Amino acid sequence: MTTAFSVIRDTTPANAIPRGCVVAMGNFDGVHLGHRAVIGAALRMAELHKTSALAVTFEPHPRSFFSPNTPQFRLSDEAAKLRLLAGTGLAGAVVMTFDKGRASTTAQDFIHHDLIERLGISGIAVGYDFHFGKGRVGSPSLLANEAPRLGIEVDIQPHVDIDERPVSSTAIRMALAEGQVTEATEMLNGPWFITGEVIHGKKLGRDLGYPTANIRLNNNCGLKHGIYAVRVGRGNERFDGVASFGRRPTFDNGAPLLEVFLFDFKGDLYGQALDVAFIAFIRDELKFEGIEPLIRQMDDDSAKARAALAAAPDAFPKLGDID
Repeated sequence: MTTAFSVIRDTTPANAIPRGCVVAMGNFDGVHLGHRAVIGAALRMAELHKTSALAVTFEPHPRSFFSPNTPQFRLSDEAAKLRLLAGTGLAGAVVMTFDKGRASTTAQDFIHHDLIERLGISGIAVGYDFHFGKGRVGSPSLLANEAPRLGIEVDIQPHVDIDERPVSSTAIRMALAEGQVTEATEMLNGPWFITGEVIHGKKLGRDLGYPTANIRLNNNCGLKHGIYAVRVGRGNERFDGVASFGRRPTFDNGAPLLEVFLFDFKGDLYGQALDVAFIAFIRDELKFEGIEPLIRQMDDDSAKARAALAAAPDAFPKLGDID
């Protein structure tokens, strides 16, 4: 029987927080290979300690707090991040609100109050470059120096490379901005995905023989405009499809919209939440002089998307359920 993934917040009563856990601490945007190395270290430590492992993470992302007027392309919002963390084998996550009070908390106070007194941790795993506390004074080396006195174990994970290229959330954002979803998938240990509600559109795809499920992405989404092979999840169901993300230059050049055509599917999806995983980039967004050349191109896009999806039969992010 699998234990449900639980979420602990600042408002969770102290008596509801399990004591003696090992934690993996980080922002975990995207839960990429570097993050998974930290999580793996925490899981191994927890097994040796015969206890559970939790993630400690922060919402909103500290970068958003410190630079509220700077657009932030997040790889995974809070809900997506928790579902990804739940798929790693962790028992739960501690979501700490990052506000003015937490930003002004010294690293020493954070260690003693949040980690030792409130959570009662027995060990902690962090990445080599993770910093915390007022002025980002808290560091892996500070944790390691404090460990003997506090009676906790500390594991510091080095950077993770793929073909001598460092894995990072920034590198993944750059890859997605260039349509390099294969490279992003490698760094994420699975395809990048979004979750969104299907909304009503102008029904243009229906008239072209390609009825689409339309989803409005976050305004700060930095994904390259273009055509993609996608795999779509609705609960435990999976569907293959082709998607366009962009401004529809042939029609209105409007606000960016994700339009997903599901192969071999009939039904009403309005108001439903879909997970859309991006498997392959097909082509740039183009403007067509007329409907006929557009339909011919859509037929070609669909054939290429089917081929890409056939080559990646199991490609979908490993997501867990949240208690």
